[in-house]
Amino acid sequence: MDIRELINRIKETLATHSLGRTGEYARWIWQDGEGTRELGVNEYGCADAANILYTIGELPSDSAEREAWINTLSSLQDRETGLFEEATHHFIHTTAHCAAALELFDAKPKYPMTDLLKYTDKDELYALLEGLDWSVDPWSQSHRGAGIYAALVLGGHVDKAWEDAYFLWLWNNADPETGFWKKGADPKPIPYFAMAGGFHYTFNHEYAKRPLPYPDKMIDSCIEMYEKGNLPPTFGKTTGFIEMDWVYCITRAMRQTPHRFAECKALLSEFAKFHIEELYSLDHKTHDRFNDLHMLFGTTCVLAELQSALPGEIISERPLRLVLDRRPFI
Repeated sequence: MDIRELINRIKETLATHSLGRTGEYARWIWQDGEGTRELGVNEYGCADAANILYTIGELPSDSAEREAWINTLSSLQDRETGLFEEATHHFIHTTAHCAAALELFDAKPKYPMTDLLKYTDKDELYALLEGLDWSVDPWSQSHRGAGIYAALVLGGHVDKAWEDAYFLWLWNNADPETGFWKKGADPKPIPYFAMAGGFHYTFNHEYAKRPLPYPDKMIDSCIEMYEKGNLPPTFGKTTGFIEMDWVYCITRAMRQTPHRFAECKALLSEFAKFHIEELYSLDHKTHDRFNDLHMLFGTTCVLAELQSALPGEIISERPLRLVLDRRPFI
């Protein structure tokens, strides 16, 4: 599977979203039907441009250019609250996402994350996690439950004891039936909602080198939802994150168990062929989701993870590098 031309299309799209000054990118370059898009400099435009450039091996190495990137990203942080905020995501997600982009330049957020510091207290952290909607909306709620870990860790606000407490809660609340979170959720969430939410907690486990509670069950759940068609109808056919969620849950569970290993490899190879063909079929100049840098970043991630999981099967000019192998959060 040769993705060199696909990477060229991604680079062309990045160029069309550049606003001229170093590090300044738009997430979108045209408006939607409702007129709700924030055109111009955008937190996800800037952060995801950095993420994509890192993934394809083109993040700048020149010190002056890197400093300019750091300044651009830092200018998006509120000095009083310490938050990065944008209309399409919860502020914990945006803060974690921008902090993670800064880390690619070996930098931290400029200001303390004042409005998140209460969660450095274990009781406040547990109250946040307990208060999430684990039944109807575990997917978007995981932006908070996983994002609080990434934001506070990348901001340098917590120690190992706090991390131990965080992962202990996740260990005790993992669902032994699905491998995801949360045990005892009633009603049980839609399977792929639980998986997409679980993805966010999984990459935190991977970053911290922690064992997954039920890797066998994660694999069983992912295979079952694929074989039964219990994934969105657009799965694999467009840009976005759901494909990355599913692939990553399989590949990282595979690192912790031999369970159904050969079956997983065959399934990933089958999916990679399908997904790459579908991506090539999109008109990268006019396709709406291809021109959403946040969705495009999700797709760039899954290409990197598939290339790593399937040695020799996916060809690029240089090996792709997954940002999650460096720091948590996407």
